[in-house]
Amino acid sequence: MIGRLNHVAIAVRDLEAASRLYRDTLGASVSAPLAQPEHGVTVVFVELPNTKIEFLEPLGASSPIARFLDKNPDGGIHHVCYEVDDILAARDRLKAGGARVLGDGEPRTGAHGKPVLFLHPKDFNGTLVELEQA
Repeated sequence: MIGRLNHVAIAVRDLEAASRLYRDTLGASVSAPLAQPEHGVTVVFVELPNTKIEFLEPLGASSPIARFLDKNPDGGIHHVCYEVDDILAARDRLKAGGARVLGDGEPRTGAHGKPVLFLHPKDFNGTLVELEQA
């Protein structure tokens, strides 16, 4: 059901510092910041030959990423994102198998402009999983 790894998301307190580190120290190509108010974050993507790294900076104190950083002051891996061919079919199959889809279970538009869903970390070995329509 899952396809390729789309990205690994890392929560950071300072998006510009994280971008600078990857761009200037590691020589990576880093996108411009993109505010995602519906998700409570500003994001940048580090382009790699085989996938991406997404840096997440909270947009305000009520952001889920702000709460994550309260628990993890140095930041860290927040979630992994896998592509799926049909997000609704994947959702229905996962729910039938007992997996919990976060929110209302309906896909929302993600940072790439494609439908996304998040799966409860307790159902996936402590890892928050994002599914993105390929």
